[in-house]
Amino acid sequence: MKRRTYIAGIGGTVGTGLAGCLSRDGSTDDPEETDDETTLTVATYESFLDGPSTSPGEWVKTEFEAEHPDVTIEWKTPENGLNHYIQRFEEGIEFDADIYLGVNVDDLIRADDRLEDSLFQDLDRDAVGNAERLRSDLDFDPQGRVLPYDTGYISLVYDENEVSSPETFDQLTQDEFSGTLLAQNAQQSDPGQAFLLWTISEFGEEGYLDYWQELQDNDVRILGSWWDTYSAYLEAERPMVVSYSTDQVFANRDGNDMSRHQIGFLEDQGYANPEAMGVLAGTSDQQSDVAHDFFDFLLTPEAQGRIATLNVQFPAIEGAELDDEYDQFALEPPETVFFDYEELQGNLEGWVEEWARQIAG
Repeated sequence: MKRRTYIAGIGGTVGTGLAGCLSRDGSTDDPEETDDETTLTVATYESFLDGPSTSPGEWVKTEFEAEHPDVTIEWKTPENGLNHYIQRFEEGIEFDADIYLGVNVDDLIRADDRLEDSLFQDLDRDAVGNAERLRSDLDFDPQGRVLPYDTGYISLVYDENEVSSPETFDQLTQDEFSGTLLAQNAQQSDPGQAFLLWTISEFGEEGYLDYWQELQDNDVRILGSWWDTYSAYLEAERPMVVSYSTDQVFANRDGNDMSRHQIGFLEDQGYANPEAMGVLAGTSDQQSDVAHDFFDFLLTPEAQGRIATLNVQFPAIEGAELDDEYDQFALEPPETVFFDYEELQGNLEGWVEEWARQIAG
């Protein structure tokens, strides 16, 4: 869950010794790697790794290597995320990873729009047996190059001591909620963009800007990042914030007052933000085979439960092994809202730009 970058201090150590840079023709410059021993280099975001007891990375590495003693997992956390590999692809520079873990649908659209060839290899789903467990509503790539491994849901988090439970979008434009809502800039923030898309789902392409104008008239406060808004919320600057429906998990772990961490599902909905994994283009056949094994492992019920718990997200499969804390505090919306790849391609950039020009500007 990328937001933890702002919450938790950096604990744990990211592996820095790479097995060698893979070129886009699949070659490797590491003379020590053999057919019997493989280093699989996985690029992801920092919060997947930043705390050994609070992030999935260390558990994933330990458990996968125990099941595959001939494989070593090495992590990379490029500062610019997937854009790091899009740029390297454009410039013809060798990749330094085999897998990318943490692809959102907008990331995939951006890569496809900028590159003539795909940034990701086609997957052999038959080689990932546990892919059959995936929830179909989260599987967003029509070409089947990436597989979801978890999802979050955008919702409202509110202080029940200050405001009543928000149940509809229209309520947020009424006097009782004047000056109460904190939202993020859709150009700078994943939850901000997701909340914008949620309003487009509700009011349509012709009506969403009118709705946002009503929010502005009711004194919505739009800040840059999720952390900007959430820190303002924690400082009690306003009693309601666009955030995640797993907020009570964090609140429970930190011993916070749960009355200030209530979840509001507008229209009984939450906007899904699935994260996926894919094999980067140019990865050798040997590395690709290991990557498929890695994906199969990540989609087992045990791994899905641990990733969801430590990443404070929801599993991408049915039947994940979750603990009592998750059953109690991770709240899933009655209905999921989500724009897939085909719905967003050719529309997303224009929607966000129009919003930025008329609302954030």
